[in-house]
Amino acid sequence: MKSVEKIENHITNWLKNYLNNSNMNGFVIGISGGVDSAVTSTLCAKTSNKVLCLEMPILQDSRQENRARKHIDWLKKKFPNVTSYRLSLDKVFSSFQDTLPNTKKKDVQSLSLANTRARLRMTSLYYFAALNKYLVAGTGNKVEDFGVGFYTKYGDGGVDISPIADLNKTQVFELSNHLGINKEIQNASPTDGLWGDDRTDEDQLGATYPELEWAMEAYKNKTSRDHFSDREKIVYNLYVNLHAQNQHKMTPIPVCQIPKDFL
Repeated sequence: MKSVEKIENHITNWLKNYLNNSNMNGFVIGISGGVDSAVTSTLCAKTSNKVLCLEMPILQDSRQENRARKHIDWLKKKFPNVTSYRLSLDKVFSSFQDTLPNTKKKDVQSLSLANTRARLRMTSLYYFAALNKYLVAGTGNKVEDFGVGFYTKYGDGGVDISPIADLNKTQVFELSNHLGINKEIQNASPTDGLWGDDRTDEDQLGATYPELEWAMEAYKNKTSRDHFSDREKIVYNLYVNLHAQNQHKMTPIPVCQIPKDFL
């Protein structure tokens, strides 16, 4: 990026202005132990407005929890406007699982339950948002939100504002370094943390973020595939398939338009 400092200031000012215009009192954000939530929460904190950082573990990998706690501790020491709360959703999730009917569709059920975790967290964020008159700050980046749709509909995709959604993942990492985010977070392999194991985003997507960012640009520019390497062809096709498959997340909800002469 040409000027990381300019981007930092631009997003911080955008957050301030949006909050002032909304007549809300502050921001609430879920802290996962990943770089996106670390950067977003730090930018929110830099507005000097109230920021509530929520930890919402659900049978979580201890390494993710430790990174989240370290980041929150760092934020609270650095910014007096930051508070935090740890809301364990283990029992809620387990209770929900116990009420479900048996199914033979185990693979589909695993994905559905992973998305359920994200939706439980969204519900929790909006509880605290309504309680305090806060805005829910989203943590999605550009390639996730507008490229491959790598998020849960009405889960981590259910937010009021998206401060870093015009930055690619590699740009978010640049910004994290500039902001002084914990090196442990910067060096950790990106993961959505929805499975209760150590699988990474790359494991799920089949490509790295830099590869997907390249494919996103190639798709946007309608680049000829004639000179793609074998790996680039694989990544490009992967991107195209994911982009098409997840359009239902990235476009407005379809509305059945009633002909005027019917009304």
